[in-house]
Amino acid sequence: MGRYRPPSPKSSPYITPEGASKMRAEVHQLWKIERPKVTHIVHEAAKNGDRSENGDYIYGKRRLREIDSRVRYLTKRIEEATIVEDKPRDPSKVFFAAWVTVEDADSGDEHIYRLVGSDEIDSALNWISIDSPIARALVGKSIDDEINVKTPAGDRCLVVTAIRY
Repeated sequence: MGRYRPPSPKSSPYITPEGASKMRAEVHQLWKIERPKVTHIVHEAAKNGDRSENGDYIYGKRRLREIDSRVRYLTKRIEEATIVEDKPRDPSKVFFAAWVTVEDADSGDEHIYRLVGSDEIDSALNWISIDSPIARALVGKSIDDEINVKTPAGDRCLVVTAIRY
């Protein structure tokens, strides 16, 4: 048995304006504030001589690689992303960046989800990826529409009770 794994499907390139500004702020924080500090620490550690046993030098270089890698990733994601700033033409239907209130038909529990890009997912805020099974089932639905979703926990029947942008 080989180790080959097929590539995962590419996520949707959409992002909200808030998500894009958070990514830009992170790039600024890493590149303009944190990286110069770490560079200074590495420079000072390199002056001390033997670099093979110099913890500040070794960990500083590692942190620089991490910062550079993260900045490259974020820059590429920002360039590739489509920032969705406009509300949809039909706000009575569920589309990207919508806040959707759904009621579980079985238990009666109510949940509010926001459909966002894959870089903005936050389970504490109930922000779910537009590529998730629940979001895919919700897209294009209107109030009082019923959807059936297969989740790892089993099949769920949800009713859309509110939509806002």
